[in-house]
Amino acid sequence: MDTTTDRYLTELGQQLRVDSVRASSNAGSGHATSSMSAADLMAVLLARYLRYDFDWPDHPGNDHLIFSKGHASPLLYACYKAAGAITDEELLSFRTLGSRLEGHPTPRLPWVDVATGSLGQGLPVGTGIALAGRRLDEQPYRVWVLCGDSEMAEGSVWEAFEHAGYEGLSNLTALVDVNRLGQRGPTRHGWDLDAYAARAAGFGWHVIEVDGHDVAAIDAAYAEALGVQDRPTVILARTRKGRGVSAVEDREGMHGKPVPDAEEAVAELGGPRDLRVEVERPAAATAPRRAHGTQARLPRYERGDEVATRTAYGRALAALGADRTDVVALDGEVADSTRSEYFAKEHPDRFFECYIAEQEMVATAVGMQARGWTPFVSTFAAFLTRAHDFLRMASISRAGLALAGSHAGVSIGQDGPSQMGLEDLAMFRSLHGSTVLYPCDANQTARLVAEMADAAGIRYLRTTRSDSPVIYAADERFPIGGSKLLRSSPEDVLTVVAAGVTVHEALAAAEELAGEGIRVRVLDLYSVKPVDAAALREAAEATGCLLTVEDHRPEGGLGDAVLDAFTDGQPVPRLLRLGVTSMPGSASGSEQLREAGIDAAAIATAARRYAAARTR
Repeated sequence: MDTTTDRYLTELGQQLRVDSVRASSNAGSGHATSSMSAADLMAVLLARYLRYDFDWPDHPGNDHLIFSKGHASPLLYACYKAAGAITDEELLSFRTLGSRLEGHPTPRLPWVDVATGSLGQGLPVGTGIALAGRRLDEQPYRVWVLCGDSEMAEGSVWEAFEHAGYEGLSNLTALVDVNRLGQRGPTRHGWDLDAYAARAAGFGWHVIEVDGHDVAAIDAAYAEALGVQDRPTVILARTRKGRGVSAVEDREGMHGKPVPDAEEAVAELGGPRDLRVEVERPAAATAPRRAHGTQARLPRYERGDEVATRTAYGRALAALGADRTDVVALDGEVADSTRSEYFAKEHPDRFFECYIAEQEMVATAVGMQARGWTPFVSTFAAFLTRAHDFLRMASISRAGLALAGSHAGVSIGQDGPSQMGLEDLAMFRSLHGSTVLYPCDANQTARLVAEMADAAGIRYLRTTRSDSPVIYAADERFPIGGSKLLRSSPEDVLTVVAAGVTVHEALAAAEELAGEGIRVRVLDLYSVKPVDAAALREAAEATGCLLTVEDHRPEGGLGDAVLDAFTDGQPVPRLLRLGVTSMPGSASGSEQLREAGIDAAAIATAARRYAAARTR
């Protein structure tokens, strides 16, 4: 069959529908109807416009195809089969144990950049990839994102529309499959393409409305999108869910289900085909150089200096940027507070202002890391909670991200609870494969920034607003998973386990208690995940009791991290916990620590009570 004809494209679309039906019916689950509506859009893209080398997924010139409507994975896998990337046998392994073809796409498949399935994330991530292509890679690849109309209700989608429009990302094309039906019933705007068009145009996008089952019109729309040089393009395609099978086409209640009768559906679609698409490969491209290892000249501070850890973070990040050309920084319009402004001033070409759009900021970073960059994302710790789902999906994507949350805990002072990160440690600890770090002084912070650059997965550094004394030498090492024993004696009655701002409170309490003849050990547990289980067990054996103190809610924070060291079935030591259990108001930093019961006086009181009870 002549692959240049509309008939070929129509037949290819039918093949994609048939294979979507076969895969989902064989699995007994999956989104057949959502795949069938977009089949013609994908047929034209695959056969005529996508530039991709399936034998070389890391080709620097490859286009990027993201299924933001990740539930339409049968369609994506049908495309891979048509391109010769997978066999029919593997297609029919869909949703079975051990298969790479999961219910929603993940990077277990080498052609998948990021995991999707939590709606509203594909376009934000695609914006990050397109931005990397424009400002970092300087490569001519294009980013194609298939969106569903249901997810157009997500605010993160419109954060992406605004970001991409503002940046003029003409290398980004969004394909919106407007099939009218969501999971429960009709979508908010149904087939009102003009409603979507007005919004997209308002954000500076070029808008094309098209019949999503007319392959000639789709072909013309893609050609028009390629010709737009000053802005991104959105193609709003009016389609019918379950297209081609009368039992399910445009019918409610069929979402997320195989067709009722697969044999009948395949027959109605014209039977199986075995068309093979020779996807055009990209032009030759030079892979960008990537730095490996860190030899940055990190800032150094003298013991006794008063320096905020957020300041040390910013200066260390700038130093890292001078050494590592792969490092990029993103901030949510608070760079003067997070101190990422130091990086912005020294490396403006690798700094990205994402404004007050934390979901889009994290998604942009996920897109950039998919292109091999090493992003550092900075904002207030409290505001990263807005992006928790994006971080959760980033971990499923096996993404490598470094994040810094400043203004953590009650110690920030008068701004009050809306600005206080009191749940961030729990949030980041809950992410699969994450690293969570909480430094207490400037030299420790600088070293941990360097450690983060070469670590894997989601890495989080918690920084503090106020100045604190430098207690470590500049050459001290702080490996991830470690801790530092700051004070100990053979007479210690308990171990105070602290991190960040409470380390200084613990040291002050230990000094006060020593004057009363009560000896306590102080352990700086700067690596909250992975936790230094060996050091904690040694401290427990030596003193019999661990007192954790944290500027964080008790749930999921430092105390729970310590508990993780004692889940091997061995005897658990006595545990005492101090954390923020009340609702803070506005007060100075020292007043906040006192009111929360996590200052030196509170630590000393808890130790005295334990010591008194121990001697009875």
